[in-house]
Amino acid sequence: MNDDLACLMYLLAHDDAAQGPYNRSRTQLLVRAAALIDLASRGRLVEDADTVTVSGTEPIGDPVLDGVLRDAAGGHGWKHLVRRHRKRTLTQVEDRLARAGLLTVKAPRTPFGTRRLTVTDHAVPAALRARVIAVLHADGPVRDIPVADAALLALAVAGSIRSVVPRQDQKAFRARIDACTRRLAALAPGLEKAVRALPTTMIAAQGGMGGS
Repeated sequence: MNDDLACLMYLLAHDDAAQGPYNRSRTQLLVRAAALIDLASRGRLVEDADTVTVSGTEPIGDPVLDGVLRDAAGGHGWKHLVRRHRKRTLTQVEDRLARAGLLTVKAPRTPFGTRRLTVTDHAVPAALRARVIAVLHADGPVRDIPVADAALLALAVAGSIRSVVPRQDQKAFRARIDACTRRLAALAPGLEKAVRALPTTMIAAQGGMGGS
């Protein structure tokens, strides 16, 4: 769990008052992007002429990451893979966190509602927020920041998670945020571009476009 970027992204986006993600549509894309970054950092997804290809044939053993690997087998671009099956990926992450005892799940109040999810240990997301905020406010060179931490900061900004990066901090630390986002280019240039394009992707997704 500690190195599972998709689960960490979910916990970073969780809102106790909402009994779930701060914004479910946006979190679907953030979690999906986090899973792609995780797989790229493991060397299981590589970029070849703007197309994502799968490296290796062995399953990872995690339903979230293995599901994303199967999706990538068709030879798509990063932006397409961020949108593809994002609802499924979010539900799988929630189920994994529930099995780990980090989430409690309650049935929806209405037939068309969403299930209610509560973090069982509030210290976990609090510590994660503090970790990402520390990356933002640190003075050290960005190259020394773990890629996972740089990715979480970049995604939190792209998703406008104000509990992590308030609007004023986004402006004040714009250069550092940009440098952290550039770290993703070391994994794949197209992956960095896909993360930078997330705000636009989220607008399209909330309008009913861009996959399921």
